Amino acid sequence: MAKLDRCAKTSIALGVSSPFFGMPACGRAGVVAVFLAVAVLPAGTSLAFAQVDNRAPTGQLPACVGNNGGITLAPGFCATVFADNIGHARHLVVTPDGTVYVNTWSGGYYHNSPVPSGGFLVALKDSKGTGHADIVERFGPGVAQGAAGGTGIALYKNGLYAEVNDRILRYALSPGAVVPKGPPEVIVSGLPLTGDHPMHPFVIGAKGDLYVDLGSATNSCQIENRMPNSPGEKPCTELETRGGIWRYNADKIGQRFSAKERFVTGLRNGEGLSFDSAGRLFATQHGRDQLSENWPDIYKPEQGHELPAEELVQLRHGADYGWPECYFDGFQKKLVLAPEYGGDGKRVGVCAHKQGPVAFFPAHWAPNDLLIYTGRAFPKPYQGGAFIASHGSWNRAPAPQGGYNIVFQPMADGKAFGKFIVFADGFAGAIKEPGRARFRPSGLAMGPNGALYISDDVHGRIWRVTYKGPADVNGAVSAPASKVEATVSRPVLPPEGIHPRAGRLGPTSLPVPPGATKEEVALGDRIFHGEAAASTCSGCHGSDGKGTSVGPNLADGKWIWGDGSLKSIAGTIIHGVPQPKQYTGAMPPKGGVPLSAPDVAAVAAYVWAIGHSNSQ
Repeated sequence: MAKLDRCAKTSIALGVSSPFFGMPACGRAGVVAVFLAVAVLPAGTSLAFAQVDNRAPTGQLPACVGNNGGITLAPGFCATVFADNIGHARHLVVTPDGTVYVNTWSGGYYHNSPVPSGGFLVALKDSKGTGHADIVERFGPGVAQGAAGGTGIALYKNGLYAEVNDRILRYALSPGAVVPKGPPEVIVSGLPLTGDHPMHPFVIGAKGDLYVDLGSATNSCQIENRMPNSPGEKPCTELETRGGIWRYNADKIGQRFSAKERFVTGLRNGEGLSFDSAGRLFATQHGRDQLSENWPDIYKPEQGHELPAEELVQLRHGADYGWPECYFDGFQKKLVLAPEYGGDGKRVGVCAHKQGPVAFFPAHWAPNDLLIYTGRAFPKPYQGGAFIASHGSWNRAPAPQGGYNIVFQPMADGKAFGKFIVFADGFAGAIKEPGRARFRPSGLAMGPNGALYISDDVHGRIWRVTYKGPADVNGAVSAPASKVEATVSRPVLPPEGIHPRAGRLGPTSLPVPPGATKEEVALGDRIFHGEAAASTCSGCHGSDGKGTSVGPNLADGKWIWGDGSLKSIAGTIIHGVPQPKQYTGAMPPKGGVPLSAPDVAAVAAYVWAIGHSNSQ
């Protein structure tokens, strides 16, 4: 690879390599003038410029203890591992006395992988002031009680609210007690658990309004979910009970889910929810998948990798954010009509009347949580801005996956104010894939002293991030009110470098199925990994074939469909998997790409080979 110049390195660090974020112009002495593109600007608003200083700051920043728990952070920030290996940690909250409560999840999304014994809720406390939790206690229902945990968790008055299966429960908190003593009360029950997005993140406002996300059951409300050229339901009756935010009363027990409590509609999956200091409520939006795979006559593969943008929206009662009829195109910077509803990638139609985002981010990064920073411990440019935990993509295959980081979006008066930066990175490690990432950011919370807590749902690690730098570092942290200065995180590369074929068995080391050839296995290897035929197999099954949350493990010799013969594998490829038995990702016929008969035979031979590689 050609050596990157300073400008290119800075653009990568800022996250502006995606085509709809323009490349920065480089100036003297390594100072980069970055155009701060705002996704949605009110009429009459001028665009701002900011100077991002890529040089070392004047004076020595304090050294962080350890290695920041394996991640990199914007200059001046340090991290410690607050807790580790607590299960699939999703969202979390911190009480005024510093006790951290985390909701953890199991079930189908994690393929029922082993979880720590005890309840799915975890209480963590640093009683010695070391930055690490020395008290770790689990509580609430566990596997033995039929629970699978959940994502949502919140604090309100003297109660801890947590999602468990189809319910939101309230535990009474007692002063001095880390774990609630009494049984919980049921605040809401009957929340839908089926489909692609069974989780229920929620937030509670100052007046007791409980806002809960009910993500869509499908990708785009097609008659046949995730199948090529299948039109959308008209009307999309799913919107009566899914694809929006519902509002309940946090002070009232015994509420039951129904369609009438819907607060907003048209959000495919609004996992991150947070209030700003003015009481405005914001949410992140997971954009839809598989534009190219399901509509190959309209979208090129590379468009499927880069569309649609992920969104940050302000929630207003009764608003419609467009799903499933519309998606946000970050290149055109507008909502456009989805192909399931007659769109061609440019037509707007009914989307002209839908609510657009206040900011947007690269496609398929999966923004899993949102925190509007209302503390004062971080420098002024961070105060009032939005931290977003990007869980990481799968649908960018065979292009490189993205996300697996924490981004920061400056905000002012409820609107995006400048370009986002990558605030924390390195979570995934050497390989950014859902099945092989070391960590995947999933939750964010602010402590009483302004520290930022980050959770991971792979190994259950919790980081505690604090600011150690001076209030003003060469003008790159604090800034006058007329502009926002952004600090940058360095591009993250593992010490050994990045190798696209890392972890892959070479075709010469694989067994050859009866009736096939080594050449077919080699071709199947290339197709599987997107190096031929524009295939996206590795997106769902991982580049090592060992599966992800979307698609099953193909390398363990266990066959969910058929008997594992070449004929049955080829049949599954040809016909697809419209109704998966155990996984969340429906597979379109031939993976959504125009594979020829020899291509299908080659992929079948490769899948057979990796499934038998351990039996040699």
